[in-house]
Amino acid sequence: MPTIVAALVLFLAAGAAAAHETQPHASTFVWSFDRWVVTPIVVAGLLYAFGSFRLWRRRSGSGRGFTASSGLVWWAGWLVLVAALVSPLHFIGEHLFALHMIEHELVMAVSAPLFVLARPVGVLFWGLPRTIRRLIRRAMKEEVVQAAWDWLTRGAVATLLHGAAIWAWHAPVLFDATLEDVTLHRLQHLSFFMTALLFWWSMLWRSDRGVAAWHLFLTMLHTSALGALIALAPRVVYPVQTQTAPEWGLTQLEDQQLAGMLMWMPGGIVYGGAALVLLALWISNSSRGGLRASRFR
Repeated sequence: MPTIVAALVLFLAAGAAAAHETQPHASTFVWSFDRWVVTPIVVAGLLYAFGSFRLWRRRSGSGRGFTASSGLVWWAGWLVLVAALVSPLHFIGEHLFALHMIEHELVMAVSAPLFVLARPVGVLFWGLPRTIRRLIRRAMKEEVVQAAWDWLTRGAVATLLHGAAIWAWHAPVLFDATLEDVTLHRLQHLSFFMTALLFWWSMLWRSDRGVAAWHLFLTMLHTSALGALIALAPRVVYPVQTQTAPEWGLTQLEDQQLAGMLMWMPGGIVYGGAALVLLALWISNSSRGGLRASRFR
């Protein structure tokens, strides 16, 4: 995987360098500051920073309720999300399908699982004012809310929702439409991220390791199949997304093929690798028995 990614990065960098010489506007690396995207990211970062500080002080410096390792994992996920949705990667992704695919993979397969691993809900709550914190806790104890969360985080449900979001938004007509309608583009990223959070939460904290490995394997299969369909398509099926590819030294079909390969191989390896890790943990701890040993710890 590192070799493949390195080769792709070098290839795209070379294309960008060539475009810089012939098409100055195509190589203008700008940061994206869509308030509907930047504001939630900034607010989440501030809440986590303030919440972790309050927890640290409240526990007299012991940090109980907050650990440095969980903090590092959270901030890693936060930075990946910024890189995907705010950094020049987002701008270039609107001009190159391959970069757009990398952006989506970072959101769903890197940032989301890092956030889930950090288990940040408690820290985020402590970043809120006391009144709001109490209201949210009261709402979360409502039977309807608990029943909805229980249903949404079931392995099969979370897997289906995540898969449905991926396949629906990659329908050529809908995918191209997101580039012409900013509201659709926001909804696309929101659905990718939210269903990915539900999916990874279910896999890591709700489902048994063996069941989670199975759902991750299924997700690897269907995302790889979608990537293969995109990569092996004999003609351009994303005309709007790939229309500026020639400015970067690629034909429209090459841009589409590269995007499909990125979903097919590196993207599939993430889900497959996670499945293997959980399967190995499940097998190694099978002698302990019981539900505790079968879940991610």
